[in-house]
Amino acid sequence: MSHQQYQQCIEACQACATECHHCAMACLHEEQADSLRTCIQLDLECAAICNASVQVMSMGGRFSEQLCRVCADVCHACAEECEKHAAMGMEHCRKCAEMCRKCATACEEMAAVGH
Repeated sequence: MSHQQYQQCIEACQACATECHHCAMACLHEEQADSLRTCIQLDLECAAICNASVQVMSMGGRFSEQLCRVCADVCHACAEECEKHAAMGMEHCRKCAEMCRKCATACEEMAAVGH
């Protein structure tokens, strides 16, 4: 696939990485930041895998589909963790979970097209 065929997934991954970074920084400023360590860790891991996926897809890389399957898994894990905190009123976690779900869907769809 050329990188243009990945464009929707690239955009979803970029938006997700941005939201994950925002969520991680917002969590660090919460009063109970110590209890948000798992959330912060997953935010940062999710942003990293999203950015790596963007880089590989932008090259039309031959491992794009495999990387995006991993990205979808990480996005689901991050969304699940953020949803726990969103239920306690943390708006940044709600937004992050929503963006992670969208990105996971885009990555799963793109990976399915590759086969």
